[in-house]
Amino acid sequence: MKKTILAIVAVFAMVFTANAQDGKFEVGINGALPVGDAGDAYTFSVGLDAAYLWNVSDKFDAGVATGFTNAFGDEFSVAGITFEVEDAQFIPLAGTARYNVSSDFFLGADLGYAIGINDGNDGGFYYRPKVGYNVSEKVSLNLSYTGISVDGGSFDTIGLGVMFGL
Repeated sequence: MKKTILAIVAVFAMVFTANAQDGKFEVGINGALPVGDAGDAYTFSVGLDAAYLWNVSDKFDAGVATGFTNAFGDEFSVAGITFEVEDAQFIPLAGTARYNVSSDFFLGADLGYAIGINDGNDGGFYYRPKVGYNVSEKVSLNLSYTGISVDGGSFDTIGLGVMFGL
């Protein structure tokens, strides 16, 4: 597992370095509501996002994305005993693509693997389709659905985020 993570990090570093003159770097924050299986055990999720995109054509950008997500565990009672669910943390490593429908709107998706950080969290296959609105040349808002295939189910959220071009 450590070798796989190291290889992925090395690929990300090469892509960032090789395309530094041709692309754009974005960072952002997001908030999300867990749904499905995750909605039963978690209350809210916050995350940091980073992406490096280079222009493939007039309407299409592609690159790499990563970040950090923390989902806050819920508290529940069974037969008078209160249980706390441990927070879940993920670091996604993904390829990203964006199709610019117009100068204001875009459709995009991230696809890769989310590394589970907390104990007992092995992570899993990661996908994140999104739709976005460019507020300005350097600021965009996005609405996304995030899915992570985890042992015994999935960890899904619906989120709203803002990205800042650097």
